[in-house]
Amino acid sequence: MTLDDQCVSIYPYFRVPAEREQEVMELCKQFVDRSSQEPLCLYYGFTKAGEILHCREGYRGAAGALAHLENVGELLQQILQICELTKLEVHGLPDELEKLRPALTTLPVEFFELKMGFRR
Repeated sequence: MTLDDQCVSIYPYFRVPAEREQEVMELCKQFVDRSSQEPLCLYYGFTKAGEILHCREGYRGAAGALAHLENVGELLQQILQICELTKLEVHGLPDELEKLRPALTTLPVEFFELKMGFRR
């Protein structure tokens, strides 16, 4: 089976302190505003369950994910000062994941290699 799905998906989960939820949601708005300007960003948004905030994000290959990290680096540092990053997953083709590893070495990331599937 040939895989031509170049999408790289990133799934961070943050524990939000209740007393700082409003501040975090303002940061989320800034993340969304900046990400909406990225041509290689396929989708981007936040979901929440209790105290856990999740960012759903997908990019056209590692190039899109790396451009995003460059674009929101300052905001990422801010949210990491407030919230605990409880989990971080990156999903994609092995070659694309290899391009991302050096940029994510300081984070507790787990890489998932795409084995089969399709994209419309």
